[in-house]
Amino acid sequence: MDKLAGMAMFVRVVESGSFSAAAVVSDVSPTMVAKHVRTIEQRLGARLLHRTTRRQQLTEVGRLYYERCKHVLAEVELAEASASELQATPRGRVRLVAPVSFGSQSLVPVLTDYLARHPEVSVELTLDNRVPDLIDEGYELGVHIGEIDNEGLVARPLQPYRRMLAAAPAYLAQHGQPEHPEQLSSHVCLGLSYWRHHDRWHLSGPDGESCEVPVKGRFSSNQGSALRVAALHGAGIVLQPEASLADDVAAGRLVPVLPAWSYVPTPMHLIYAQDRRPTAKLRSIIDFLLARFGPDGLPAASPACDFSITSS
Repeated sequence: MDKLAGMAMFVRVVESGSFSAAAVVSDVSPTMVAKHVRTIEQRLGARLLHRTTRRQQLTEVGRLYYERCKHVLAEVELAEASASELQATPRGRVRLVAPVSFGSQSLVPVLTDYLARHPEVSVELTLDNRVPDLIDEGYELGVHIGEIDNEGLVARPLQPYRRMLAAAPAYLAQHGQPEHPEQLSSHVCLGLSYWRHHDRWHLSGPDGESCEVPVKGRFSSNQGSALRVAALHGAGIVLQPEASLADDVAAGRLVPVLPAWSYVPTPMHLIYAQDRRPTAKLRSIIDFLLARFGPDGLPAASPACDFSITSS
């Protein structure tokens, strides 16, 4: 007899309290129920139930077998439900949180492509540089820049977050183009006020060379977009995400500074709560994000690319 069917019948016997009650639930005869249990006992070489005319009681082996059967049957049900879910059409709302610069510059254009491909899904995007608590704040997905220290989250690696140096032609005409990161100390640098070490830039160069440079300036802000505008007006050298400055560089409004150097790339992850049974909508957008911004996806800082998905 089928092992899974026998296990399911044994669980019904235990939970319903008798062979006859299990027979009613299963729509079979009590004789068939007894045959299932007897077959299992013969296969195991052990008695599972002490049966009298008035009641039945699990043996020690029966109690252990019952717990294992419940676990196995739950896994089978989950596997079948997941297989059905794979064929389901993604639908419903996805709540997603991402840092401001990355979200507005790189993520939004890609999300519009995702929505075009999945007409029954809607996306609610929150842009916030603060590290959110996904579960408490009700987000299903998040893009996180930096190391992950929450063991309760699944963290899928994305392409590292890269930043570049740039300045307006007028600024460079007046102050000169630095030839090495150490020369940045004598330039006016525009800094993010919320950075823990806003007075030092840790740069990575050719052949793995690195350099930590003390910087100073008279203007700082908690928003990268404000620093970009200040740089466009010749206020100093800005350090911002490549995607945020790409259009200005292409148009000549900004000029790369020390193009062989960049801020040390920061790990970036797509994060979501552990879930043994993700919905079709969640799985579809996760796959989409990883295809576009995973380690093997399209470059995250290529605004010229027309692609249809992962902070500042």
